[in-house]
Amino acid sequence: MLNTELVLAAEEKINPIIPHPEEIVIGLIAFLILFFLIKKFVAPRFETLYQERTEKIEGGIAKAEQAQAKAEAALEKYNAQLADARTEAAKIRDDARQEAEVIKAELRAEAQAESERIVAQGHAQLQAQKQQIVAELRAELGRNAVELASRIVGESLEDEVRRRGTVDRFLAELETSAAATGAGK
Repeated sequence: MLNTELVLAAEEKINPIIPHPEEIVIGLIAFLILFFLIKKFVAPRFETLYQERTEKIEGGIAKAEQAQAKAEAALEKYNAQLADARTEAAKIRDDARQEAEVIKAELRAEAQAESERIVAQGHAQLQAQKQQIVAELRAELGRNAVELASRIVGESLEDEVRRRGTVDRFLAELETSAAATGAGK
């Protein structure tokens, strides 16, 4: 028991919270050596890394600002080109409408002229057919008149010159009487 009392008495002298003076000196020397090594080698290396990183970030920010400025300029240019394109498209549409109206008017005029030409050609054809029919009717009427006159007169009117003179005289009288009748209406 004595032994345990000694150990307990020795333990009471040593306080575990308060370090021994040798430990304080060794800890202080180790701290100073570690502090010197960190200050001499590690801290400058960290500073250069921080500086490089800061420069990269600032350079990236500057590049981003330049890219942003370029993008804004390109956007403004694009918007200006788009506005110009819209204006030009509107002008082209208006020009196309005007050109379509001109073409439409030209086509109408051409169609009208063609229609008038066809009508005039039809009238000319009708007039030619009328003249042909009138000539055919005159010849037929002349033959019939000569035949009837030959029967009535009792002499032959076969002579061509006499017959033409007689037919022409008869038709002239007929036209004169028709004109007088038409004027009297």
